[in-house]
Amino acid sequence: MSNSSSTTKFLLLAFADTRELQLLHFWLFLGIYLAALLGNGLINTTVACDHCLHTPMYFFLFNLSLLDLGSISTTLPKAMGNSLWDTRAISYLGCAAQLFLLAFFVSAEFCLLTVMAYDRFVAICHPLHYGTLLGSRACVHMAAAAWGSGVLHAVLHTANTFCIPLCKGNAVDQFFCEIPQILKLSCSHSYLREVGLVVVSACLFLGCFVFIVLSYVQIFRAVLRIPSEQGRYKAFSTCLPHLAVVSLFVSTVVFAHLKPPSISSPSLDLVVSFLYSVVPPAVNPLIYSMRNQELKEALRKLAQWTLFH
Repeated sequence: MSNSSSTTKFLLLAFADTRELQLLHFWLFLGIYLAALLGNGLINTTVACDHCLHTPMYFFLFNLSLLDLGSISTTLPKAMGNSLWDTRAISYLGCAAQLFLLAFFVSAEFCLLTVMAYDRFVAICHPLHYGTLLGSRACVHMAAAAWGSGVLHAVLHTANTFCIPLCKGNAVDQFFCEIPQILKLSCSHSYLREVGLVVVSACLFLGCFVFIVLSYVQIFRAVLRIPSEQGRYKAFSTCLPHLAVVSLFVSTVVFAHLKPPSISSPSLDLVVSFLYSVVPPAVNPLIYSMRNQELKEALRKLAQWTLFH
């Protein structure tokens, strides 16, 4: 028997037992991490350097890339270190910091995706009011609200989770520290307080998701009324990447936390958590750059300037 005051470290779930597979996972994670750093770093550099991209849509994309960099940097480096050094340990404070940062980045990203849906709604459904509703000050305030909401959400959940007595060992059935896995180690009914907080957060996220869905219903109705095929293509090219990112993010998070217990297993939990914590930050730059001609042109100019200067 142990409690939270005597717990000095947690043991994370290992991806493999053999040394060869551990090293294989290290190189795989390193490749994914470097790809995410490169992709998101290129988007941030391009948006910052190209004055043509100093618009609300790209300002929010800049913030999204920052959150993606933070999110993937919270989980993968520790997983890589554990695979490389053949260990599973993470300190108590390290676990708390990881849980806080992941809760912050994930919740702030979802809030920002909601803001980005509003941006596309105003741009397509109310273009004449776009400059008024989404001026520079309004954009800064909305981005700050998304980041602030993430901080508040993370503080509440982290403080509440680590106030609960733990007496079921220190083995976490995940490759990073997350709230459901820490709650499994609790030894009293006090965890119900955190469950209640999770339910409240889920309701707030559901409200954001409903707002995103309703926004896109109005967007698609407006786009289909555009007479020219070129106009419809341009409108869709700015909306579909955001919709793809939202779908990937929401589907993986929902399945990770709401899948039926009958199909739950450590290996499946590991794969699903990898999907929602690692895959979106790595593929978001690719999704946004594939159909966005402005961004691709800006990236091309940045590459040419880098090569010839």
